[in-house]
Amino acid sequence: MSEYHTPVLLKESVSALSIKPSGVYVDATFGGGGHSRAILEQLSDKGRLIAMDQDIDALANAPSDERLIPTHSNFRFIRNWILFYGFEAADGILADLGVSSHQFDTASRGFSFRFDSALDMRMNAGSGKTAEEVLNSYTEEALERIFREYGEITNSRLAARLVCERRSQGPIDTTEALNAALERATPQFAQHKYLAKVYQALRIEVNDEMKALERFMPMAVKSLALGGILAVITYHSLEDRIVKNALRDAITEGTMEKVTAKPILPAEDEIAGNTRARSAKLRVARKVAMKR
Repeated sequence: MSEYHTPVLLKESVSALSIKPSGVYVDATFGGGGHSRAILEQLSDKGRLIAMDQDIDALANAPSDERLIPTHSNFRFIRNWILFYGFEAADGILADLGVSSHQFDTASRGFSFRFDSALDMRMNAGSGKTAEEVLNSYTEEALERIFREYGEITNSRLAARLVCERRSQGPIDTTEALNAALERATPQFAQHKYLAKVYQALRIEVNDEMKALERFMPMAVKSLALGGILAVITYHSLEDRIVKNALRDAITEGTMEKVTAKPILPAEDEIAGNTRARSAKLRVARKVAMKR
């Protein structure tokens, strides 16, 4: 588990679920399985945990446990799978929206600018377009929008123009080629931060992450039993805004209520031991009424 991914806000998120030993729970983003293992520790033989992940590499690490139901799927289909397995609703749903350490650290996946590799970036390596296809087929205007909206970089227009200029000489097919294409747009003293934003933008586009999250949130609320808990860990403002707004809408209509007034943040010692936790926010809400 520790080699694949270090779970963020582990104690806080699992504790927030207020687990019933015989309940039904969903880990919507299995990843390295740290959260799932912590949930299983609190389930009785009658309890069940649906562990979802669109990355088959993640599910390969799933423990052999009759209480665990590994599910290779995007979490936007959470409602479908809960019903498919014969459950009416879940007593708790947990989603950690971060990219796993394994994905960042596996050069061939193309998620990181630290390695020279093919530009893939697909969470589900068996389907969908790659980052290479996005970079070499999207219009300059489309690339500018992606860099601006998903990467929030200030010189998105310049970045898009440089990509188009570079691809006119031949396909941009590796991370090294992309980094070189963006050299003139990359701030001299903030290379890592800038490239991280560019790669984030491409990853979000490749995996349709924002639309998937927009679909997941209302489906998760709908999938909860009365009194059920939804706990979501976000890492950047784009996804946090979607989660916050979806919970606000559910609270306004009377379906959900906040469990904590403010998002829960990692303690300083967790951030010191895992720098990828530094931007994490945990939002928790409870279902208090069924939608009419």
